[in-house]
Amino acid sequence: MKGIQQSPMAVRSFVVMACVVIILAGIKTASPIVVPFVLSAFLAVICNPAIVLLSRYRIPKWLSIILLMAFIVLMGLWLASLVGSSINEFSKQMPVYRQQLIEQFAWIIEKLQSFNIQISKQKVLDYFDPGMALSMTTNMLSGVGNVMANLFLIILTIVFMLFEAQSLPKKFHLALDDPDMRLKQIDKFLHSVNQYMVIKTLVSLATAGVIGIGLSIIGVDYALLWAVIAFLFNYIPNIGSIIAAIPAVLLAFIQMGPGAAGITGLLYVGTNMVMGNVVEPRFMGRGLGLSTLVVFLSLIFWGWLLGSVGMLLSVPLTMIVKIGLESSQSGGWLAILLSDDVEDIVNQPENVEQVAATSADDTAQQTDESPVNTDDEQSKPS
Repeated sequence: MKGIQQSPMAVRSFVVMACVVIILAGIKTASPIVVPFVLSAFLAVICNPAIVLLSRYRIPKWLSIILLMAFIVLMGLWLASLVGSSINEFSKQMPVYRQQLIEQFAWIIEKLQSFNIQISKQKVLDYFDPGMALSMTTNMLSGVGNVMANLFLIILTIVFMLFEAQSLPKKFHLALDDPDMRLKQIDKFLHSVNQYMVIKTLVSLATAGVIGIGLSIIGVDYALLWAVIAFLFNYIPNIGSIIAAIPAVLLAFIQMGPGAAGITGLLYVGTNMVMGNVVEPRFMGRGLGLSTLVVFLSLIFWGWLLGSVGMLLSVPLTMIVKIGLESSQSGGWLAILLSDDVEDIVNQPENVEQVAATSADDTAQQTDESPVNTDDEQSKPS
């Protein structure tokens, strides 16, 4: 009997997993269309507070949107020209950097030869090629650049989203069968995503400013490029700051030696520690409600599904999934697995009420079953 009762649950789980796989395969296949739409949605979320702020000064909404779109287009063109010119200049300076790298590693090679460890200079160049300073970052930026090739489509999508930004929450409420029951969940979803994207953008701007000024003082080439890369990669949790620091540290080592490379590394570490452990928690509260493991795995998953844009937006996309699971009874267990602090989840009022209701139901069920068992025992022949 138990096997018969459990078989519908097993079939249901299998069907749900199959549907998830089919949906993910569809998103992967339609990524050329999905990725620009996702990027447009999050850019609209970032721009919406600016529209609200400008409306307080009695600036027409259509004029505010035009100004913001012009700013986005100019920033996109400036970023493309900056990356293109930096890569061209770096390619021209490649022989100089190779020679400087040989000079920096000359004393290391001599020291190893004194211990009868023979390493050729060509081996050093093979493992520490100066082209590595831009190879990782250009691969990431190329993915974003391919998406920005649809700049006209992205701009139009952002414009229409901004015009409907005020009515969008009402549409969400009306689309649900019971708006009163899920009203708080929708507001929490919109507020959390908006707050995260705006604060993360401001913190990334501050990080890029500190990195750019610091690298200029140290004397590292292409300081403005490394600052832009620090801004973009700051959206990637955990490893984004590491990826942004590697090319700048390597270039500082090639230019000025290990001392400058160490100072550059300390600049990145100190800036990200202050911004990540002091500034962000101060404005975001206790955190995003996501465990560190989930954040790292979401980076890999969304990067595989949506490419470079998915890596940049991995945290807000995971927050959307988590909040959506919290609003449904069947997905609550998965939302708990994605959460950071279990004690906070248990102590939430709705969860306490749910646990109390479950305990009451179990007690009532046991009470109902006990007389039946007693009657059965009394009915047995002596």
